[in-house]
Formats: sequence, C-alpha cells, structure tokens
Amino acid sequence: MRNFFNFLKSKTFLIQLGLAVLVLIITIFIVLRYLNSTTNHGEFVEVPDFSKKSVMDMRKSIEEAGLRYEVLDSANYNPDYPRFSIIEQNPTAGSKVKENRKIYFTVNPSGYKKVTVPKIIQVTKRNASSMLKAVGLDVQRVTYVDELGKDMVYQIKFKGKYIKPGDKLPKTSKIELICGNGSITERAVIKSESED
Repeated sequence: MRNFFNFLKSKTFLIQLGLAVLVLIITIFIVLRYLNSTTNHGEFVEVPDFSKKSVMDMRKSIEEAGLRYEVLDSANYNPDYPRFSIIEQNPTAGSKVKENRKIYFTVNPSGYKKVTVPKIIQVTKRNASSMLKAVGLDVQRVTYVDELGKDMVYQIKFKGKYIKPGDKLPKTSKIELICGNGSITERAVIKSESED
C-alpha cells in the first residue's frame, strides 16, 4: 500500500496526470470548435412573414433566407386571403431558427369545397334551414307561393335557378327557399269543385 502512495507522489505519475489533463482539455476544445462550426451554434435566421404571399413568392423568399419548406394539405377556404396564398406557417414569423430549417406552410385553396344540397323538399322551413346550416349552406331569402302546406319547402333556388336535393354547391352558398303560404290556389279550388 505504501508503494502505491509513493507512486501517487512520484514525478512520473504527476507528469502523466498533467499530460492526461492537457490532452482532455485539448480534445474538449477541438470537439466544441467542431460542433460550433457544423451546427452554426449561436447563428440564427429570423423567419420572415409569408402570410398572404403566393407560393411562387414564398419560394423565392425562403431560398434567400437559407431555409427549406414543405407545403401541407390546403385548409378550408378563407375568403380573407388570396387564392393559393399562405394562410399559416410553422414556425411563426419572427421566430429564430437555424439555417436550413424546414418551414411548414398551409395554402389557401382556390375556393370553398362543394357540399351536397340535403333533401329538404316537403320539409318545414325551420327544419330545412337547420339541415342547410349543418352542411354549410345559408338561407338568403324565403319566397312564399300559394300552396296548402304553410312554411313547407316546395322548391329551392340558387342564383335565380332552380336546383334539387343532391346538387353540389360551394360551401357558404346562399340559397332561396320557395315555401307554401297555407293558401290553396284558385285553380286548385275550381278543379276540386268541378270534380264533385
């Protein structure tokens, strides 16, 4: 045991210990320098605001900023943004990211997706309005005609043209309901009396 303690106090051991510490310090220094140079440590790029930019403009800007991009599936159409423009980005504008970082974009589609007109003929106006709202259509106007069923839907119009259940319309379209006013037409009364 005494030999071991004598060895720890010897000049040879202290030189070897000093060399090992020096090699360790140099190795750590080299590794840190290498990591700083390869990971651009401390160097950041500020993400530009791509909101409302077209995909072509976005590509040019993203290349100039030294970033990469990926376009995700289009979202629901947003009328506040131009068609085929950027409506969302991740990371957000102003974020600090490393060079060559991938930015994810959501693009505004060309218009509203189409929805199917539900079966609302011979349905009350109130129920028809609820069914239309459920699929994303709105009632712009209700026109009444002489028909026995009060507030019963008899026909549907879109932009002045008659449409039928099952037709496809862009979401948020405004349609007109033609409903009965509860009265029988004079022709129907005359026809019914002539049959008696």
